[in-house]
Amino acid sequence: MGTSKDLLIKETFLKLLEERPLSQITVKDIVAESGVNRNTFYYHYADLPTLIESIIIEQTETIISAHHTFESIESAILTALEFTLRHKRAVMHLYNSSNRDIFNQYFMQISEHVITEYFETLCRDISISDQDKALLIHYHTCLAFGQAIDWIRKGMTTDIIKQFERLCELYKGIPEEIIRRAASGNQ
Repeated sequence: MGTSKDLLIKETFLKLLEERPLSQITVKDIVAESGVNRNTFYYHYADLPTLIESIIIEQTETIISAHHTFESIESAILTALEFTLRHKRAVMHLYNSSNRDIFNQYFMQISEHVITEYFETLCRDISISDQDKALLIHYHTCLAFGQAIDWIRKGMTTDIIKQFERLCELYKGIPEEIIRRAASGNQ
């Protein structure tokens, strides 16, 4: 967490991003809305992409540090979507900007973290090879990331929570069975 002015700049930027596309937000808008001067903005950030990356890194670290175990794949996936669900319009504006790659990079990192923690919990009492575990984590990370990015790409019009709840209901027991199969292949 930064200084109070740093926090004010970030909050102002997120507020503006909720209101309009990134291409319509300037440093001038941020300083006018927040009441900080341009020098203060540039003391903290070289430019808007630096500010965006700082916010995304901070949110990623907050989500990762707050969540260490998951008893269900559903809770892991919904944790990965936390920021997106709280800031839908801002995420849409960021996703539809030239800074999409920054968002995708950190969203993939969050997805990988929560899926890894879920599989660590799932494998707590069962031994599977590191290679199988890495393969399963990679597959499920891509699955969760792909589902979420597709939802964002389509404008977040469907109820993603209900969608994942139903998917997880249909998927119930399958990760556990896969782990059992991987464990029996180890012997």
